[in-house]
Amino acid sequence: MRPGPLPALLSLALLCAACTSSPAGPPRAPELPERLEIHGDVRIDEYYGLRERDDPRVLAYLEAENAWTAEEMRHTEALQEELFQELKGRVRQDDSTVPYRSDGYWYYTRYEEGEEYRVHCRRRGTLEAPEEVLLDENELVGDHSGYFAVGRTSVSPGAGLFAFAVDLVGRRFYSVHFKDLATGELLPDVLSDVTGNLAWANDDRTVFYTKQDPETLRSHRIYRHVLGADPAAAELVYEETDDTYSCSVSRTKSDRFLLIRSSHTLADEVRYLDADDPQGEFRVFLPRERGHEHRLDHLGDHFYLRTNDDAPNFRLVRVPLDRPGREHWEELVPHRADAYFQGFELFRDHLVISERRDGLVHLRIRPWNGDPEHELDFGEPAYRVGPRSNRELDTRLLRYSYSSMTTPDSVYDYDMETREKTLLKRDEILGDFDSADYRTERLNATAADGVQVPISLVYRVDRRRPGGNPLLLRAYGSYGSSSDASFRSTRLSLLDRGFVCAIAHVRGGQELGRGWYEDGKLLRKKNTFTDFIACAEHLVEAGYAAPDRVFAEGGSAGGLLMGAIVNMRPDLFHGVVANVPFVDVVTTMLDESIPLTTAEFDEWGNPKDPVYYEYMLSYSPYDQVTAQDYPHLLVTAGLHDSQVQYWEPAKWVARLRARKTDDHRLLLKTNMEAGHGGPSGRYRRYRETAFTYAFLLDLAD
Repeated sequence: MRPGPLPALLSLALLCAACTSSPAGPPRAPELPERLEIHGDVRIDEYYGLRERDDPRVLAYLEAENAWTAEEMRHTEALQEELFQELKGRVRQDDSTVPYRSDGYWYYTRYEEGEEYRVHCRRRGTLEAPEEVLLDENELVGDHSGYFAVGRTSVSPGAGLFAFAVDLVGRRFYSVHFKDLATGELLPDVLSDVTGNLAWANDDRTVFYTKQDPETLRSHRIYRHVLGADPAAAELVYEETDDTYSCSVSRTKSDRFLLIRSSHTLADEVRYLDADDPQGEFRVFLPRERGHEHRLDHLGDHFYLRTNDDAPNFRLVRVPLDRPGREHWEELVPHRADAYFQGFELFRDHLVISERRDGLVHLRIRPWNGDPEHELDFGEPAYRVGPRSNRELDTRLLRYSYSSMTTPDSVYDYDMETREKTLLKRDEILGDFDSADYRTERLNATAADGVQVPISLVYRVDRRRPGGNPLLLRAYGSYGSSSDASFRSTRLSLLDRGFVCAIAHVRGGQELGRGWYEDGKLLRKKNTFTDFIACAEHLVEAGYAAPDRVFAEGGSAGGLLMGAIVNMRPDLFHGVVANVPFVDVVTTMLDESIPLTTAEFDEWGNPKDPVYYEYMLSYSPYDQVTAQDYPHLLVTAGLHDSQVQYWEPAKWVARLRARKTDDHRLLLKTNMEAGHGGPSGRYRRYRETAFTYAFLLDLAD
């Protein structure tokens, strides 16, 4: 049982003399230094030893920081509870997803009032048929009070077996279980310490699954298991020996082929096997080639290939099944400099093309019979849209989801022949929510090099102030991941209290095409940071943000962005939230035993090269902490985080405490039971959000 904040601070100080803390001041981390030298440059990392999670001094320090954070935020507990009740009260607690059809069944998940976790269900034939419960996560979790998450689930091709993956730690090591849906019994087969990624063969007995390296967590082996056999005797069918690649297994939409995909930042290699021949050998579709990224699907007599071969913004080709070589490619969607070809959806009579233009996703419908193609119109200046749960080929209905910063998540069926939209469900926002009370806008800020950077924002119309409002600016800006202008019911608690909320579509994402990504990585990574700063400055100059009430938030690689901007422009931001931030860039990228390192050299660079070392060192947030004033900071971590190790935010906070010259709030909140995604269970997540919002609102006065 965890002690209260003040007793914890005192008892932990006794446990670790090097970790000093008292009610009068924040904890001080134990100095466990390491001398790091490369390229003739020496760095002394005084908190290097915080990576030893089994060291009692380390755990004592994390607990002391948690106790200090709780004490510093104690005066906001009433506000936190108010926010929690708001967040919970806006959302239907007995909600369910829109059912989708697959192989004669309608599948959906639902929540029951007061329960933390989902219930997985289906109905046979029609939505009026009796409900069949595939899995009730609330029964499965039982009395387990720690982290609990059901990852991927999969129904066998014959619809009689249900596979599901369970993680009880938060480090994304799953056990996969199998349920006989006719008897309701669990099979004795359990696949332990796996990724949760699996694919069925068509015999209903054979599954292919992925295992990760226990140290680096790289997904590197594909196994074949036949139900009823000893899982320990599963056959290794593929091992990815290049440590810069990871691999996964899947099925084509047609269900005819199994695919093994080896992925690298700049290249892919796909192997395929007839799903009716699970004991067969996988064949390489195209040998890997540095710089060639491609995704594969199947329809009829052809493979369909999204490829960047001679196409920086990608194009779509198809090739006969028996002649997959480049010389037989037939181009269907040509490359365009002004549009990023994001993806495609295959149907028997139609092709759906998803592309980005001017930072927004557009959906184009192309009939296979040669009739003219057309595009859907969404009618708002900024939004998020994408195909959703289109499991069947033989249908003229496209299922897609849509939202904007003022329109709650909505699910539509679109008849690709009659062009009629049918709204199946729009998330119900309980209380007095009216989308007309809010306005969303799309702006552009001028970056340091003259580039126009898009901004999406939303505010409550009757809360706008002449001198600018408190403003929360978010961004991610890495891996080509685009941040779309979607709806968040939680955001209303800030908007209704006068905040403007904005998204900076900085370089490093892919909102404006592949070039937008390339301009925010490797030796151009600093564009991500200067873009964000330019967006914040523009929002102040344009009167949206009060100059003394600018806040920022980002997580993971977006947390790196937060770390960089507070070093570069601490005066611009009043408060910053950095969630599980990747802040120790150089040391992490030099350590190939740490998860994700080798696979990301083409994202960040390899610091064993002195050119990349010097560039990365020049922006690495941990290395650039200096004696200056910093904004108020809330930093989160997960003890079992598999993506950003907990010691990165812990070391960063420790160094900030030792060097910063201000008395602003600096809080580290480590979830001792969770990983990268934070706590499990919807109510626990509401609590975490309420805590963050209380931090912001308290500072915004």
